[in-house]
Amino acid sequence: MTTPVYEAFAIRYATRDARRTENFIGGDPHDAPMPMDYYVWLVRSPERTFVVDTGFSAETAVRRKRNYTRTPREGLALLGVNAEEVKDVIITHLHYDHVGTFTDFPRAQFHLQDDEMAYATGRYMRHKRFNHGYEVEDVVGMVRMVYKNRVTFYRGTAELAPGVSVHHVGGHTRGLQCVRVHTRRGWVVLASDGSHYYEHFEHNRCFPTVFNVGEMVDGYEILKGLADSIKHIIPGHDPEVMKRYPAVSPQLDGIAVRLDVDPNI
Repeated sequence: MTTPVYEAFAIRYATRDARRTENFIGGDPHDAPMPMDYYVWLVRSPERTFVVDTGFSAETAVRRKRNYTRTPREGLALLGVNAEEVKDVIITHLHYDHVGTFTDFPRAQFHLQDDEMAYATGRYMRHKRFNHGYEVEDVVGMVRMVYKNRVTFYRGTAELAPGVSVHHVGGHTRGLQCVRVHTRRGWVVLASDGSHYYEHFEHNRCFPTVFNVGEMVDGYEILKGLADSIKHIIPGHDPEVMKRYPAVSPQLDGIAVRLDVDPNI
């Protein structure tokens, strides 16, 4: 049977200023700007649509001092997707910038790793070192979705549909998962925070928000093993994504890019 071919897009909804010293364990000898972008991703075919992550709200942006340009649902609408009609949302992990507007998807089933829910509601959340990336109300809200039978849990690798699968990566959080998608250019991996920037997986350097450093480094090998090539891996927060891939249209330049075509670098 032929594997379905999906379109894949990155949609930028927020940014923040940062420096290289903030983005690597142990800092960096070059104290230069290294800004961070915030994305949600869209995966679709004529038969099926998946939204990957749901970003954060304007209120959270103010509290956490992020530069907010649009809601994730507004970004999706620019690509013809109505959040109220989306049936499947993959949550890579429960950090505030990946699950924050889940209530904008009232018909969706959420796809999450067992380990992530256990981590976000368990003993390690006593510590600021681990809990600072979570918003309590987002986590509690997702627990409520469990009680409404709107969360499907996975333990490791799972195929959600032919051509779309999730894979436990860990490292950054205990239950982080990436998404593998079959596109017209081959198997693309949406790393999410399995690698925040290209430099992380290209040079085995680690982002400082981490649960298990060993798993984070091992996770880079998982990403490479799932993707058709290193150029098929899409990091979760790198502004380079917007430069390396073509805009969906001239009107969406700087907002949304296609990931199912070859990069220009």
